[in-house]
Amino acid sequence: MLAERLKASGIGLEFLSGELQGLHDPSGVVFTVLAALSGMEREYIRTRTLEGHESARARGKTIGGASVTDEAMLALALYLREQQHSLRDIAGRLVIAKGKRKGGHPSPATVLRMFREHGEKAVPSEE
Repeated sequence: MLAERLKASGIGLEFLSGELQGLHDPSGVVFTVLAALSGMEREYIRTRTLEGHESARARGKTIGGASVTDEAMLALALYLREQQHSLRDIAGRLVIAKGKRKGGHPSPATVLRMFREHGEKAVPSEE
């Protein structure tokens, strides 16, 4: 457990009013309680985020950034794939036509996702 590793490393817990005093060292218990509360808070935030995403989707909102791909980019990517180019090479030859990344290149992962969404099963290997 994290609290045990911290204690074994000589890391203690000190409050602004000073260390906790007593017959035993309660900092291990405090670390454990704080770790448990932190885990619960993290799970609560995750749950609320997922609920927010579901609610937004139900209202017709898109989750995530704007798409950088379009039909012209897909057509060129499919042509380059037929020419046996690698994903990395295809990504380097494509140019984003809109949005804040206009003029840049999509990542190889974006090209792969574009192929998958188009329904293409065979994708070029990375060379």
